Amino acid sequence: MTDSLKPAGELTLRTLAMPADANPAGDIFGGWVMAQMDLASGIRAGERAHGRVVTAAVKEMAFQLPVKIGDTLSIYTEITRVGRTSITLSVEAWAHRARHRLLEKVTAGTFIMVALGEDGKPTPVREE
Repeated sequence: MTDSLKPAGELTLRTLAMPADANPAGDIFGGWVMAQMDLASGIRAGERAHGRVVTAAVKEMAFQLPVKIGDTLSIYTEITRVGRTSITLSVEAWAHRARHRLLEKVTAGTFIMVALGEDGKPTPVREE
């Protein structure tokens, strides 16, 4: 690991960065990384809401390092707030660079998810 930093939150999603997700220089598109973070947020928030959730907002996201072809991308999520219908998560993306035996934080962001009922309208998040 780099700088003795460790991921915060729960490992929610792992995937492999493939050539189809990269530019000609071998750097993975930022949109692909963000999509993986959104998927992880949906998984974690859906588990907490016991139902359907959608992304309402993404805040404070900045890329620190590139993800390269062949890196394993690990997404860690932590629920930081549960509102009446919303769930706010702190999300970190870490790249495991197998060739160099490194684990580096590449980006982080705040994702806000909203619970939806059967009618597709916001619904209260159940108590745990």
